[in-house]
Amino acid sequence: MPISLHRILLLLLLGLAPLAPVQAQGEPAGKTHPFTLPDLPYAYDALAPVIDAETMEIHHSRHHQGYVDKLNSALEEVPEARGMSLEALLENVSAWPAAVRNNAGGHWNHTFFWRSMTAPGEGGTPDPALRRALEEAFGSLQGFREAFEAAGLDRFGSGWVWLIVEENGDLAITTTPNQDNPRMDVADPRGTPLLGNDLWEHAYYLNYRNGRGAYLQAWWEVVDWERVSRRYAQATGG
Repeated sequence: MPISLHRILLLLLLGLAPLAPVQAQGEPAGKTHPFTLPDLPYAYDALAPVIDAETMEIHHSRHHQGYVDKLNSALEEVPEARGMSLEALLENVSAWPAAVRNNAGGHWNHTFFWRSMTAPGEGGTPDPALRRALEEAFGSLQGFREAFEAAGLDRFGSGWVWLIVEENGDLAITTTPNQDNPRMDVADPRGTPLLGNDLWEHAYYLNYRNGRGAYLQAWWEVVDWERVSRRYAQATGG
């Protein structure tokens, strides 16, 4: 688990704060201020036709870059937070101004989102452990997909839909507004994200116009189930 804000402050006072940022669950990498835009793990056109190259380029190089730039700018006004990893900022996001919450969330969410996808047909299927957990929680893999899509459609306005491991170890589907995520101390429920889909219109509008439902259905073709399965194993100690 990421180190708490109170412990960080105590270690700073004692001169014992770790030089390296704390990294939780291995991704996204916990770099400190100034943050930088990570490269995509594939070409802009790699997810076509599900997500077209133009959408990917705009989404990554403009929207995600914007969150990174605004987060760095916001942290200039919060010097006590500049040495914290992105994950530590999220764990204690209620302690920071709204600009930090919104843009730290935007940076983390998008980095996680890019790493949740791969070229159509290359994402595999949930491994046996994750499949069993999904079947126990939602009746079947198809039942999970339908529940995930329904939650994404029910989220009013912009936000995200997530599959998470709750603190009690159960799987749950949840949504968050704007650029919030389940790792934040303001989230209800909180948990470890395994999979997340971006519900902002800029994620799909060029191809799907206002058809969020069509986007949610098509998106399964690019989900990287191998990576999601690894996240589940890490989150549950499997």
